[in-house]
Amino acid sequence: MATAAQLLGRKPRAIYSVGPDAPVLEAVRLMAEYGIGALLVMTGEKLVGVISERDYARKVILLGRSSSDTPVHQIMTKDVITVEPGMSADTCMEIMTNRRFRHLPVVEAGRVVGMLSIGDLVRAVLAEQKQTIEQLESYIHS
Repeated sequence: MATAAQLLGRKPRAIYSVGPDAPVLEAVRLMAEYGIGALLVMTGEKLVGVISERDYARKVILLGRSSSDTPVHQIMTKDVITVEPGMSADTCMEIMTNRRFRHLPVVEAGRVVGMLSIGDLVRAVLAEQKQTIEQLESYIHS
């Protein structure tokens, strides 16, 4: 199974982030612009949280708050679970499934190197399963 670093290598190298004092509206605009479901919340190079579409829906929309007046730090997930680049995709998927979130920052030596989505992990599992099936079919036919 692939590692987190290998999965990141298949993605564009961009790291999308927003500051904790930015209005939620800015975060939502960035997510829409980049076609992503979550942003890292960074103070300089330090990871301080993650904000997702789910946070927006549950903590702004459902509570009738203003997305232009609410700062990101009020709704972001603060206790962020991270993984290291050498972590297997299986372990990453297990963490995300058990913790019920869809985005997982990858951190090396205290520095964010990327973020994996559940979609990245599902694609990796499907590719591995396809390869296994092809190998089994080849074995059966030989």
